[in-house]
Amino acid sequence: MSAQSTASERAAGLAEPPNRRQRARAATLEEIKQTALELMREQGTVDVRFTDIARAMGLTPPALYRYYADRDELLTAMVTDSFEDLAAELAAARESVPTGDLGGRFLATCAAYRSWAFGNPQRFSLIFGVPVPGYSAPVGGPTTDAAQRAMANLAGLVLDTQRHGTLGEPIVRDVSPAFVEFAGCKLAEFGDAIPPATYQAMLLTWSSLHGFVCLEAYGHFHWMEPGIRDDLFLALVRVAAVTTGLTPPERNS
Repeated sequence: MSAQSTASERAAGLAEPPNRRQRARAATLEEIKQTALELMREQGTVDVRFTDIARAMGLTPPALYRYYADRDELLTAMVTDSFEDLAAELAAARESVPTGDLGGRFLATCAAYRSWAFGNPQRFSLIFGVPVPGYSAPVGGPTTDAAQRAMANLAGLVLDTQRHGTLGEPIVRDVSPAFVEFAGCKLAEFGDAIPPATYQAMLLTWSSLHGFVCLEAYGHFHWMEPGIRDDLFLALVRVAAVTTGLTPPERNS
């Protein structure tokens, strides 16, 4: 049985607890990823080498190949973990606000995205920064699935608003035929419940939110005091909500 089985699965009798060897391997896999993150922090780049990781851990480079086939497999695991962690943070933030406070849920989710980026600069850079030279995530692989789970939180907010009967029209309603066709494929998982124009607005919302977070995370907004940046962020979230047809959060949320 895999060492990756969850505690809830084991408690329900669906999985055997990992044995000592499996626990040791899982711990080493985690240590390798944490060492790589520390090197990224020290070196100021996400492009780390196996030899550097092995040296930092007191291992020989060939020893790492018993755990990861190559650097790309390690990076894929790290990218997947990062998206999974981001998804969990966004979901927890959204659910921390009462379901009836739609504006508050939207603000909490956006704020969680911002705080996760600020608190995890290496992981944020790994998944959203300049691509690592020579690395390409496997198409349709675990990184894709994890990324979709993270970004599905925005769709969840739109669906919440729609269920409450308060989803408005997006400000930009014209959608190109090509985008309609593209959206039709992407919206299948939501049962076509989200109109193409709203889906377009969702992508624009994420783009503007991400742009603010990147500027702040990489120090380009640090000429403003933190409180001023907070005010600007709240204004951005309010604009994004109105643009998408969502309920804007109150200024004092």
